[in-house]
Amino acid sequence: MTLLRLFSRMPLWLLHGLGWVLGWLVFVFSGVYRQRFIANARQAGLVWQQWVVAVGQAGRGMAELPRMWFGAPVALQWSGLICVEAAYAQGRGVVFLTPHMGCFEATAQGLAERFGAKYGALTVLYRPARQAWLATIMARARQRPGLETAPTTLAGVRQMIKALRAGRAVGLLPDQVPPEGMGQWVPFFGKDAYTMTLGARLALQTKAATVLTWGERLSWGRGFRLHFSELSQPLSDDLNEAVVQINVAMERAIRQCPQQYLWGYERYKQPRQPTPSGGE
Repeated sequence: MTLLRLFSRMPLWLLHGLGWVLGWLVFVFSGVYRQRFIANARQAGLVWQQWVVAVGQAGRGMAELPRMWFGAPVALQWSGLICVEAAYAQGRGVVFLTPHMGCFEATAQGLAERFGAKYGALTVLYRPARQAWLATIMARARQRPGLETAPTTLAGVRQMIKALRAGRAVGLLPDQVPPEGMGQWVPFFGKDAYTMTLGARLALQTKAATVLTWGERLSWGRGFRLHFSELSQPLSDDLNEAVVQINVAMERAIRQCPQQYLWGYERYKQPRQPTPSGGE
């Protein structure tokens, strides 16, 4: 914890510089990670000039976490803010969906700070770390005004449904691989990937508005630009079709900035067995 606090005091540009080195060290010395990274990028049809920058960006995403969790607020820019305001104004709750791209912490913190007082806390889904010490750190880091967390369990799902029915918002990463029985196999960049159904189920069950978002990492430690947009078409009432729609929307968002997507994420892995509590 002391080391994390120390890193949290560093300027963002320095953390991103250290993170760039970290990203390349992992890429060079971990053959499994490197092969998966390149295979996933190629599956999306990218040439090396399009994905090579993502190597350093992945490291920056790790290095910036102490600052995002414990440090001073960072500068935020907003793109598509009118979309967020319109979604909240409907009064039916909002489901924010973001891929493994850019800075997830920035979008959650930005929304909580800007809209929490007026519309209530944003509830974000997270998978608790297996290591007890890391789980404790993450829990403390995300305890802030306007922001609540829901674990990937049935209790967490109920918490999110309750928030939506109260007109509040929830956030999750729909390209995260869920446990066995909690998703379905759907094409992702042309290859079947086990895909969570939770985002679609939450939206369909509560009639909440659905908004796509991601936090672009700006150069030279200038902060982040938060992007928001609507789905190209309303979600289908059919769950299977809705899940496909969300995957297509994730692909479209990733193609906007493939340099900041986590291509090293094991997107096409086999799902793990569900926990005894039945979590997703």
